Amino acid sequence: MKAQLLKQCSLVTATSNPLALCEVEIPEPGPGEVLLRIHACGVCHTELDEIEGRTPPPAFPVILGHQVVARVAALGDGVTQYQRHDRVGVAWIFSACGHCSFCREGRENLCPEFTATGRDVHGGYAEYMIARQGFIYSLPEELSDIQAAPLLCAGAIGYRSLHLTGLENGQILGLTGFGGSGHLVLQMVRHRFPDSSVFVFARNEKQQRFALALGASWAGRSDQSPPELMDAVIDTTPAWKPIVDALAFLRPGGRLVINAIRKEDRDREQLLRLDYEQHLWQEKEIKTVANVCREDVRAFLRLAAEIGIKPKVACYPLARANIALRELKQGAFQGAKVLTMV
Repeated sequence: MKAQLLKQCSLVTATSNPLALCEVEIPEPGPGEVLLRIHACGVCHTELDEIEGRTPPPAFPVILGHQVVARVAALGDGVTQYQRHDRVGVAWIFSACGHCSFCREGRENLCPEFTATGRDVHGGYAEYMIARQGFIYSLPEELSDIQAAPLLCAGAIGYRSLHLTGLENGQILGLTGFGGSGHLVLQMVRHRFPDSSVFVFARNEKQQRFALALGASWAGRSDQSPPELMDAVIDTTPAWKPIVDALAFLRPGGRLVINAIRKEDRDREQLLRLDYEQHLWQEKEIKTVANVCREDVRAFLRLAAEIGIKPKVACYPLARANIALRELKQGAFQGAKVLTMV
């Protein structure tokens, strides 16, 4: 099969090609596993974090990709939940132990044995992959392959982030960073909290116009004062400064939810500029998002089908994965990017 291999970590630049398109053997499913014939795979900012070493794979080479839409091609021993040709999705959570306290509570995203698709094991930048039957998801017929792919991570992690804000109808939500996840969260809020305003902080006017077109009440830069203080903010940026800015714009008792794999070191000094009265006083909260649980994926897919959430998508053939990654790094497209294999 064809697969895009990451052989080492490196900086993604406007001219770099961090992945190599290679021919590799099609894997065989073991007990409890399925072989998937991949149709589409979303391109996520987490792939940039893996390539550039902020969350590096434990071994090389590795096949990236964790927003996978596929058909079941073969079954390993003991697989009873799926049949050949079933259409399924795979998300960031590849497996968890199933018996620790977090797993028993349904919070397998915190399991100490959590493994990630496309980082700890081979993922979806390929024509085939292996997945475990307990960690794949049936996809609603209302969603096409291309539409479903970004929902498996950008949508599901956005769903979890919104839940963690504790937002109530009529309260004001801020979104710092407006990419694949943010534009889906905005659609969720418009449906679930119709009386709530959404303020979007984005780095350029093109992203700001995109947010306003999707229903944002206001859009500006991260350091611009919004029309009102906010009850909650979801941050999806790789930088520290937007966090400092967001804390200043929270109401007393407000909550900042940070949805990011890592924060870049280059502006870490921003943390030293926190003013207690302005940024932290009056019981403001900071909470982080750690991966997703299986129920996040299931619940969001149901919601997306029910209310017709549709991501804005740009498609690339598998052979052009490096171009998709470079353009993602440059912020050249508003929405989500998807690789296609068939």
